[in-house]
This record gives sequence, structure tokens and C-alpha cells, in this order.
Amino acid sequence: MRHVAVVTLVVAMVLLGLWQLRRLDEKRAYGSLVEARQDQPVADVRDVVPSDARVDDDAIDAVLYRKVSAMGTYEDDDTVVVENRTLNGASGAWVLTPLRLEDGAAVVVNRGFIGFDREGAIVPPAAPRGSVIAQGLLFPSQRRGSFGPTDPQDGELEVLARVDLDRLEAQVDYQVLPAYLHLVGGDPDESPTTGDVPALVPLGPPELEEGPHLSYAVQWFIFSTIAAGGYGLLLRRVARDHGKEVAAATADADVDRELAELLDAER
Repeated sequence: MRHVAVVTLVVAMVLLGLWQLRRLDEKRAYGSLVEARQDQPVADVRDVVPSDARVDDDAIDAVLYRKVSAMGTYEDDDTVVVENRTLNGASGAWVLTPLRLEDGAAVVVNRGFIGFDREGAIVPPAAPRGSVIAQGLLFPSQRRGSFGPTDPQDGELEVLARVDLDRLEAQVDYQVLPAYLHLVGGDPDESPTTGDVPALVPLGPPELEEGPHLSYAVQWFIFSTIAAGGYGLLLRRVARDHGKEVAAATADADVDRELAELLDAER
């Protein structure tokens, strides 16, 4: 039973190390894709996103992380926030506002991050008025995974759990493009906030760091090596001690036999 437990532990640690290497490969693939897409010239969002595409279409996957620009007017009344976001260790939310284009459709713009005010509330600042040119990267609509909060299907929401473009489109009376714009720059810029109102912080380009996955993988492999090697040394020590005990028992038996033979001879 002890052998099975040790083998199970070692296999588990090796699998964790391999999982970290897979995550590293995913990060590297993501970084390479983003860099390759950003090397393409800036294009109008309407020239990049097919008019009849949906959020899960291959046509959208093919244009994600492209640099695009969009000209229109913000639908400030339809602004929503995505809670439970962090930036530089601070908790807050993303501010999403649809930008209405000339053809009547809208691209949702992630205008940036905002923290909590002194009363613990998220109060998104008003979007710039009039004609706006927004520039940034196209990002995919987000979906709920195996875990996490679920947004109500009905009603008009002001707070979302994620950037769910289908859910946002369901509460407005115009078409929402199936990819959102991660704002990097614009004309005009966001108006600065004053007083105690938290500032809206642009998110900037996505970070393409590989993260600690390689070091974590190395650690798991080291742990598995120590466990396997340590247990092997323990078994070797146990076998050596057992051998000494057997040898000692054999020697005692030989002595007893010789004494018995001597006694028999004296009789």
C-alpha cells in the first residue's frame, strides 16, 4: 500500500509539471498570435469584422487581436461594468460602452479599468460626447467556464460577470459586433476625473509575459525526483538493515548449532 501511495504521488507531481509546460506552450502560442496580428496595419473595424458573423464563428477567430479603429458616437446610457477585475493589485471593474457606427451597428468598447469609490461603489464616468475615433485591439466575447457567476438571462443589466456580447446585445435595440474593442487610444481622450471619483485607467496593450509556468514545472519535476529518489534510498536502507538482521540471525543460528554439536560431543 505504501508503494502505491508513493507511486501515485510521484505520478501526480509529474502530471502537474507537464500541465505547467502545456500552459507555457499556450502562453507562447497566444503571444506569438497576438504579435503576428498586431504587425498587420490598422484597419477600420467594419472592414475587418464580417457583418453576418457570430461570436463563435471561425471568421471572428481569424481577426482577433487585430489593430482596428472605429468612428461613431458612444451610447453612454447603455454602459455596463464587468465586476471582479483587477489592475496592478487593485480591485474594480471594466467599463464597457457601445460605440454606435455610421451603419447603425455598434462595437462594444472596453474603455478601461475603474476602482471603487470611497463608498465602495463602482461609478463609471460618462463617455466622451459627439463623434469619437476609438483605436485598439479586437478581443473575443467571453463565455462562462465550468465555474463562475452566471448573468441573469432576463432584464436590463448594469453589471455583467464577463464581457458577454450576446447578453449585452439582448438588452439594446441595435446590432452589436461579435468582437469587442480593447481600447488603446482615442480622439478625444477620456475626460479626466476630479475630486474623489476614481480615475478611469486605460488597460493598454495586453501583457504577453510567459508567467511562472516554466519555474513551476521545474519545481514539480524536482519534487517528483526527490520523492522517487528518497523513497528508493529508504527502500535500499530498509533492505540493507534487513540483510544485516538476517546475517546476524544466521550467525546466531550457526553459533547455537556449534554449541549444540560441542555439547553432543562431550556427552
